[in-house]
Amino acid sequence: MSDKIYFFDTTLRDGEQVPGCQLNTDEKVIIAKELELLGVDVIEAGFPISSPGDFKSVVAISKMVNDPIICALTRAVENDIEVAAESLKYAKRKRIHTGIGASDYHIKYKFNSTRDKIIERAIAAVKYAKRYVEDVEFYAEDAGRADNVFLAKMVEAVIKAGATVVNIPDTTGYCLPEVYGEKINFLMENVNNVHKAILSCHCHNDLGMATANTIAGIQNGARQVEVTVNGIGERAGNTSLEEVAMIIQTHKGLTLHSNIKSQRINGLSQLVSKMMRMPVQPNKAIVGANAFAHSSGIHQDGVIKHRENYEILAPEDVGISQSSIVLTARSGKAALRYHLERLEYKVDATELEEVYQRFLILADGKKDLKDEDLILLMDGQLINNNIEVCDVQIVSGKPLQPVATVGLNIKDEIYRESASGNGSINAAFNAINSIIDHQITLDDFEVQSLLHGNREGGKVSLRVLYNNINYFGYGEHEDLVMASVEAYVNAINKMNFIKKKNVKARFSLAS
Repeated sequence: MSDKIYFFDTTLRDGEQVPGCQLNTDEKVIIAKELELLGVDVIEAGFPISSPGDFKSVVAISKMVNDPIICALTRAVENDIEVAAESLKYAKRKRIHTGIGASDYHIKYKFNSTRDKIIERAIAAVKYAKRYVEDVEFYAEDAGRADNVFLAKMVEAVIKAGATVVNIPDTTGYCLPEVYGEKINFLMENVNNVHKAILSCHCHNDLGMATANTIAGIQNGARQVEVTVNGIGERAGNTSLEEVAMIIQTHKGLTLHSNIKSQRINGLSQLVSKMMRMPVQPNKAIVGANAFAHSSGIHQDGVIKHRENYEILAPEDVGISQSSIVLTARSGKAALRYHLERLEYKVDATELEEVYQRFLILADGKKDLKDEDLILLMDGQLINNNIEVCDVQIVSGKPLQPVATVGLNIKDEIYRESASGNGSINAAFNAINSIIDHQITLDDFEVQSLLHGNREGGKVSLRVLYNNINYFGYGEHEDLVMASVEAYVNAINKMNFIKKKNVKARFSLAS
């Protein structure tokens, strides 16, 4: 048996079924191209019969993606299969994914049918799909609750009819890992022609066991995993792509491998989160904001001494630049020294003890401390508002590229610059960078809209990067551009080149 695990990504089909997370065709193509770069083997691009938009998306993805197999979902209905085949006509490698219910719940209450008639429909659907494509995947819906003997009979029948992959879904997320693993093992041992097809795991997360069930499945002989980025999907979601990929990569004892380029995981996770407007929970495995963050003093000391004391995989492996040592009242001296040295403050053991006591007093009053808090701790004062916003003017409109003119008051002198950008806010930020003569990189940007009468403004929170250090800024204004500029300047006012007396900021005079 092959040791390769094939990744079947259904972010654009099952994952997109989350209410409020629908994507347009252009967005789906962008994600599909990123999935291709990630190394997935199969992209389930949609359910073509369900809507003209889904049909259009499958066609577009088929045209734009080269390496992965493009898959279209159908019911065991001839018209579904015909429409799916039409949507796949431009795909370089194509697959039709058809199927029907396998549990007695579905047979009796969904189809009002019998086991024998359901198998007849399953065989007919596979044979009909084989008229259009060679690669046919069959799904035995609700297999997690199906009788194993009947399920084996169904699997054997559809493989004989021509199925190349057979999907064993735990549709309701009901199975325990050992039960799902035993189900796959039963099929491997009792389906006479099982070697002619690949068994696939499609597990839902209703009881929080999707990833565990999927791993149990591949440990027992399944060689395809059906997953979504960030584990998105109906109800509690699907099996998480990043979790399965990193389990396989981390646990060498499984002797399994895949084509997944793990360094691209975090970037794709953020892309899907933003496009689908579905934030990733901070404690989400692999890609959550806290996945590589440490706030406990014991953990911080251990990670600083040797990363593997508390991290079983490196953040760089999934595309995150470095671990985060978060300063809170629970942090120890090792973490404090780490951040002080990063800010170029040198302290000996005696000084560290004295600073640490003051740090604890400060930390008790705040949830977590930022760089500016440490500068206040060390310098005794924190200079705020060295730079103030005087005015912002925007010129934009098709076909012109937006141009912003920004005036800043820096130590009672007015400086003004103009710059263009790919949007009004970007142009304003570029003008500010020109004035202060330092290159600041925008790292994150969030807006909370506010209505002021007939005008819509907002609260802007952003994170910028300067000299490999993150700074946070906040602004609020009835005009969104002004709120963004205020937040950007708020972040700049916290930077070392503004505060430290031995570093002189360079400013360019307005022309």
